[in-house]
Amino acid sequence: MVAASDVDQQHLRALMLKVNDHYKDTGCKGYRDYRDLMARRDIDAVMLALPDHWHALAAVEAARQGKDIYGEKPLARTIGEQQAIVRAVRANRRIWQTGSWQRSVGTFHKAAEIVRNGLIGKITRVEVGLPAGQGGRMAPVDMVPRTPPPSLDYETWIGPSKMMPYIKGRVHGNWRWNYNTGGGQLLDWIGHHCDIAHWGCDFDNSGPLEIQGQGEFPPVDAVWNTCTKYRIELMYPRDIVMTIAGGHPDIRGGTKWIGTGGWVWVDRGGFEASNEEWREIRQLPDELRKVKLPISNNHQRNFLDSVKSREPTITPVETAHHSAIPGHLGLISMLVGRKLKWDAQKEQIIGDADASKLLSRPYRPPWHIAGYAG
Repeated sequence: MVAASDVDQQHLRALMLKVNDHYKDTGCKGYRDYRDLMARRDIDAVMLALPDHWHALAAVEAARQGKDIYGEKPLARTIGEQQAIVRAVRANRRIWQTGSWQRSVGTFHKAAEIVRNGLIGKITRVEVGLPAGQGGRMAPVDMVPRTPPPSLDYETWIGPSKMMPYIKGRVHGNWRWNYNTGGGQLLDWIGHHCDIAHWGCDFDNSGPLEIQGQGEFPPVDAVWNTCTKYRIELMYPRDIVMTIAGGHPDIRGGTKWIGTGGWVWVDRGGFEASNEEWREIRQLPDELRKVKLPISNNHQRNFLDSVKSREPTITPVETAHHSAIPGHLGLISMLVGRKLKWDAQKEQIIGDADASKLLSRPYRPPWHIAGYAG
């Protein structure tokens, strides 16, 4: 690890000290502007751990500069930005790994393979339970507008989003709870449990046909204005109905597939199934694995191996894109207050001009991405 970049100089110094302490030298160079780091020809790969509103700009620049990329979920703040990332990664033939690390955990892999191999029969319903509320582990520190600290380049931190007064309670982790910079619990988690739901249903390159969302929101001018309780009903190909919900006790946290011959549920804390024998096995026997999903035992190692081999990672950019789309469309449906129809091949909302406007967002000058309508 030879370089780091951050618009907060305190964070940057802490990271450089951590890296240099690991290597017992002073070789890690710090950059205030990520573009200077990306321009270095001796850097092969980058890891992007940024607020959602910065994903697209940094990812597209990294791909343009020939870097392989480990990027966090959701892929971007909007579907339009996600499309820009996909185009850039493909055009520059980059390796991409998404931080949807559950695919590198044995219980999630086993659950998805059971479903993909038809052991619960024809899938009829999928339930995806996500967290509700706001805040989580990032409790508010100060919710009063103040002057940004000298260490933080707040102008750049806001970047392409609408300029808003600096409030400590909505930066550095708490950016998730305002739609100017994040997407709330729904979009913070959609790249985890919906990603696994898609894996089991073979929807990594597909998507829903109809989306109906309902949610509860704080006032739009609240410091934290993201949805606190939500329920999204989606119709998929093969007559599969999916419910994505947060704050509804009938939808258990994690991913549950229900079929004509059984069911499987998996979460970070456990695995359950209609067939008790599936609990005890670490992996399906080979005679049942007609569909063999790729295996990764370490998500970061999988990325590094792919950088060397040039083979796709376990969560390539197209997968991240399709895993997040249901969350984005669910939010749009909640905001416009009606059902949406989605053309998954053209990636367009059908017959709803106002809803279609929310597929992208305006960028604050001078920030822009070539070819992106925002």
